[in-house]
Amino acid sequence: MTTPSTRPLLVIFTAIVLDAVGIGLIFPILPALLKDVTHTDNVASTIGIMTALYAAMQFIFAPVLGSLSDRLGRRPVLLISLAGAAINYLFLAFAPSLWMLLLGRAIAGLTSANVSVASAYITDISPEDKRARRFGLINAMFGAGFIVGPVLGGALGDYWLRLPFIAAAVLNGFNLLLAFLMLPESRKPSREKIDLAALNPLRPLHWLFSMKSLLPIVLIFFVFSATGEVYGTCWALWGADSFQWNGLWVGLSLGTFGVCQTLAQAFLPGPAVKLLGERGAILTGVASACLSLVVMAFATQGWMIFAIMPLFALGGIGVPALQSLATRQVDESQQGRFQGVLSSAVSLASIVTPLGFSSVYFLVRAQWPGAIWLSVIVVYAVSVPLVCGLRFGKPEAVPVPSSP
Repeated sequence: MTTPSTRPLLVIFTAIVLDAVGIGLIFPILPALLKDVTHTDNVASTIGIMTALYAAMQFIFAPVLGSLSDRLGRRPVLLISLAGAAINYLFLAFAPSLWMLLLGRAIAGLTSANVSVASAYITDISPEDKRARRFGLINAMFGAGFIVGPVLGGALGDYWLRLPFIAAAVLNGFNLLLAFLMLPESRKPSREKIDLAALNPLRPLHWLFSMKSLLPIVLIFFVFSATGEVYGTCWALWGADSFQWNGLWVGLSLGTFGVCQTLAQAFLPGPAVKLLGERGAILTGVASACLSLVVMAFATQGWMIFAIMPLFALGGIGVPALQSLATRQVDESQQGRFQGVLSSAVSLASIVTPLGFSSVYFLVRAQWPGAIWLSVIVVYAVSVPLVCGLRFGKPEAVPVPSSP
């Protein structure tokens, strides 16, 4: 039986699961859809463009929506985000041409505040000593969605190419209904007038640069996000080129990762931080990811990828520690703004790196598709000195600047 204090957590976690299922549904068959629409076999650059467009819109609007969630409340902003996702999948399901697919991705990017607002919501309702575990559970719920989503998407896509997108739209519609009916507001809306200058998407970044102690953390988020983008851009293409995987096998590989990711994120972040400290947990995650990427680069059989999935999933244990550390650097009134800034860092990485990784994959595809994973290790290496140099104390509060 749920209690009033646990019901919001259950709703947020359910929303994250359904969101991940919706995303996972389309991963295995997006390349096939683009090949069908563009009538060309090499769609790596098109996937990169679609991802970059989504991220560009997210970069502009996520800080705005984060600031609005501080003033208007988390709930209305989250509902807008979920509605935008449902509209996006409808475009993907029925669009006959590339420009309509791009329009759908632009709408989704414009409204995509669900992760940053969910993080701010968790911060609102969680005592400091429980945040690392709850952020880990957010990632675990996302992993749980990836257990079902890619496998189902691959199976549905082999049956009919557009069916996974219809299923994703239905799931996001249910997600929206669930949040509308059951999710209470976690933050009392401000009665102050909304400062129009606060809607400037560059203003949160100006605020960030006034708090220089936050820059290393944001840069680490940027690097981690950059490495994460390669999977959405290249995984399905690499699986088909290296192991002749169809949509179902691509889905099974992602689903297996989802199982491992769920278990790792649900049970390991808290103990890892206690045993290794926050810095040690982050560095252990980086080392695990890099070792897995080396195996992936040189793998000659598909079973090898399934064998290293537990180690690969271990690569994510440092992210909850980093998230928990980040929330301690600003006061409660600025959590929404700061989560919006972090979302902007993620989006900025998502603008630049899909185009870069898709270009690299185009160059290495014919001779050595696995070489793409070595380029990810190079990006990961940038984060190591940043993590080693992190300060773990809480800085002095800095007032929000009055102008951008």
